[in-house]
Amino acid sequence: MNTPQQTRPFLPAKALLCLGAAALFWFLNALNKNGYTLNVEYPVHFVYNDSLFVPVSPLPRTVTVNVSSDGWGLLRHAWLPFRVDPVDYVVKDPIRASVINTSSLAATLAEQVKKLQVNYVVADTLEMGFDRRMTKTIQLVPDSLNINLAPRFVVSSLINLTPRTIQVTGPGRLIRGLSDTLVVRIPRKRIADNYDEEIVLNQFRHPLLRVSADRVAISFEVGELLSIPTK
Repeated sequence: MNTPQQTRPFLPAKALLCLGAAALFWFLNALNKNGYTLNVEYPVHFVYNDSLFVPVSPLPRTVTVNVSSDGWGLLRHAWLPFRVDPVDYVVKDPIRASVINTSSLAATLAEQVKKLQVNYVVADTLEMGFDRRMTKTIQLVPDSLNINLAPRFVVSSLINLTPRTIQVTGPGRLIRGLSDTLVVRIPRKRIADNYDEEIVLNQFRHPLLRVSADRVAISFEVGELLSIPTK
């Protein structure tokens, strides 16, 4: 009489464990192989005399670089912008420089990234532009002819401004177009008491301009005429 053959129960956890171990072995074995390439974002720092020159368009924070290595090397450098110091790219003549020399940048990267083979920077040209940095002093002048006073009230003192001048710094092509004076308008209507307020200067909102002060304090005294003088 034949005895029935016992079937072993299927154990999902054991099967998954074996499958995971096989996948891990394959993955570790693959990481040891050479010839892998990867595009990585590498941080770049532009070196130039920022006291004399200013970029007229935003400079890139990172460049895309094609690198080769074994699997372990690329895995370690998969997040380069967050793990390494930026590479220095020296701008020798900012006024004449219009593009980034990708060959020079790749050579500098190769010196810094010793465990990876830097193949090339992923871009034919990377544009940039600079202008000479200039600073202009602008006189602040109150718009005294257009102060909106209540009936029978007049300005009875000097109009005080603090500061009386501001310095605006930026690219020469923008600074040269600025006026030497800025007329500050007093926005309040029907003023009937002494005035002492700060006014925001909105005239220099360009992202390439830097202003020494973005508001001005204006104060003056106001008096009421008791009688209207007659001729």
